[in-house]
Amino acid sequence: MFVPEVESLGLDRIGPRFERHRFFPKRVNTEFVAVRSRHELDLRVWERGSGETLACGTGACAALVAGVLTDRTDRRVTIHLRGGDLQIEWRADDHVYMTGAAAEVFSAELDLDLLYAATGA
Repeated sequence: MFVPEVESLGLDRIGPRFERHRFFPKRVNTEFVAVRSRHELDLRVWERGSGETLACGTGACAALVAGVLTDRTDRRVTIHLRGGDLQIEWRADDHVYMTGAAAEVFSAELDLDLLYAATGA
């Protein structure tokens, strides 16, 4: 969804409304996109079941394609997300390419015996 700016959205308030709206019986992810210029976008992401996330590569690629199709952007942009910047390009071969850093944001160990005991599986 294109919006004038993303910082003051109140995403913790409106994100759940989109996620659980009756139009989306299986719930929905929503990207909120602000155009800085034809070469730069700001993006915030609400993921169903998770809330706001720091980044979403698929959503960033979709934001670029939507920007091109609505004549808001050129085919190569930098997208600014809370987790860092991504460079997205929709090339003439009709593929969308993403370049950016990857970072581990969570690590855990899972005791499968404990999980199976808790779930009865």
